[in-house]
Amino acid sequence: MAYSTAIEANLLATPLKLTSTIVLRNRLAKAATSETLATYDNRPTMRLAELYRRWAASGTGLLITGNIMVDRRALGEPGNVAIEDERDMLVLQAWARAATDLGAAIFAQLNHPGKQSMKGLNAGTIAPSAVPFAKEMASLFETPREVSAVEIDDIIHRFGRSAAICKKAGFTGVQIHGAHGYLINQFLSPHHNLREDKWGGTAEKRRRFLQAVYAEVRRQVGPNYPVAIKLNSADFQRGGFTEEDSLAAIQSLADAGINLIEISGGTYESGVARPVKPTTAAREAFFLDFAEKVRAAVRVPLMVTGGFRTAAGMNAALGIGALDIVGVGRLLAIDPDAPRALLNGRNSTHLVRPVKTGIKAIDGLGIMEVLWYTLQLKRIAKGRAPRPNESGLWAFIKTILGSGWGTFRTRRMRARA
Repeated sequence: MAYSTAIEANLLATPLKLTSTIVLRNRLAKAATSETLATYDNRPTMRLAELYRRWAASGTGLLITGNIMVDRRALGEPGNVAIEDERDMLVLQAWARAATDLGAAIFAQLNHPGKQSMKGLNAGTIAPSAVPFAKEMASLFETPREVSAVEIDDIIHRFGRSAAICKKAGFTGVQIHGAHGYLINQFLSPHHNLREDKWGGTAEKRRRFLQAVYAEVRRQVGPNYPVAIKLNSADFQRGGFTEEDSLAAIQSLADAGINLIEISGGTYESGVARPVKPTTAAREAFFLDFAEKVRAAVRVPLMVTGGFRTAAGMNAALGIGALDIVGVGRLLAIDPDAPRALLNGRNSTHLVRPVKTGIKAIDGLGIMEVLWYTLQLKRIAKGRAPRPNESGLWAFIKTILGSGWGTFRTRRMRARA
């Protein structure tokens, strides 16, 4: 495969000492992706090991898994992995070794969807408050019920338990998903969290659930195991989580001992806000300005995901010191060998492009492109080549049909359990 001319200096290829015991072989990370490669009763499969082995073999320094749920009663999509106990330890170990045997670090991303779960998949959905989705999303997502205090305590414990199992399975670390509109993000957002108890009412109280999840994870994995967090810089939603809220949350986690902070942004409702100023867009990273603010406030290693296209852009961002790790997701879904080129200072011949169906109501949904890229991941996991030019409309139809069948199978298997 041909690539463009190499750049002179490649900071992307330099190692990073993440903790006292973990050194990443380079600064390139595969950001979390929605893989949905589990069985319909949410057990991991060897296809996950094959997928991550491919990325590890291409040289990626850090691999972050996508959407491991801490409760199989609360799924984001059919085919999510759920880790509640050790029944799948052998497959989890194989998944972790697929990365570590080839020199990559692998973090298991732990999540609870809250209300951001396709209608009909779960018996019901929960959220900090019973706030419905915007009308554009109401056909896909139901209005949740307000989660109880007892349920909150149970969810917090589940995050810790899942993290402990991942540690035992050999994952290098875990990442708590606090972004993109899922449950932790919902608790942080004044749009979704209207509570007046100890879990809401002020910005400080809205942070309490995130802090409690981190504390429980840390308690169960111990002081030396790497724990990361993925947070939105902002939700880009009126009345939602702002940059000021995010900075305060980051500061509290840094004070508590978090090992890595990944900055992203947006939700299924809002999508990801892209820079509109030419000077900002030229910097590639969507959230680089915010990362500079974070860097001024804390010294915790930072990862930024969103917008990176070229080796030069990645190196420029590393060069100004605003971040330590470059997160890439969509490019690796259409070119799993891109890390090999990037780490040699060259660009992939593939470009991440907007995926459209031609139907305005669908193209405006933040979930649209997630569905398209998930199909590419499934091809790679089967040993096939991705299809960078696959029709957005065809992918949407295929995914919706598959999701409907997957929802039916998931509910049926859960009823039999």
